Amino acid sequence: MQLNLPEVVAEVTAAFARYEQALNENDVAVLNELFWNSPHTVRYGVAEQLYGHAEIKGFRAARSTVDLRRELTRVVITTYGTDFATASCEYRRLETGRRGRQMQAWMRTAEGWSVVAAHVSLLP
Repeated sequence: MQLNLPEVVAEVTAAFARYEQALNENDVAVLNELFWNSPHTVRYGVAEQLYGHAEIKGFRAARSTVDLRRELTRVVITTYGTDFATASCEYRRLETGRRGRQMQAWMRTAEGWSVVAAHVSLLP
């Protein structure tokens, strides 16, 4: 297995940037599109555990938009072969200054790169 093939890193970096823009703009349609549409997709959030695309989509439709915007302070993208990657980041919420971290597993699907698992947490 080859790590960090430049063309694959570029693809995942572009998908991650698209996710980040959608998150900051609260573009729920794009966020839903970027998560794998599968009952196997998992997202652990600050206060929620979501199993399957339907639960994740429902959460995004109902969540508060207060303090969503953030700036990234560190990002590490690692690709494994041509079809799997992780994206890890630390961030600071723009409204409150709260700091947090996020990890995502990305997989190449027929629709393009999709988040298959994610974990978001705030730092104390």
